[in-house]
Amino acid sequence: MRLVLVAPLLEEWIMRAGLHAWLLQRTTALPALLVCALVFSTLHLSAGLTAAMLVFWPGLLFGVIYQRWRDWRLCALIHGLCNLLVIDVCVS
Repeated sequence: MRLVLVAPLLEEWIMRAGLHAWLLQRTTALPALLVCALVFSTLHLSAGLTAAMLVFWPGLLFGVIYQRWRDWRLCALIHGLCNLLVIDVCVS
């Protein structure tokens, strides 16, 4: 429940509504996108280096979605669905 609801809402609120929006006011889209994906990966280092490297790509995708629609809640929904898929694959 925490990985499907709480973590995506909190992470996307901080990353997209916070950091990404802030960066977009100060730089162009590409640097904002890359910095956010890198920070997103860094936030996942507690799960190990491999996990942190793997979440760079979904972090990049969530950033592209945010830049297109400017809605962090959409990112949170997709983030939660991605987490649900990973949990399903890992448990199966």
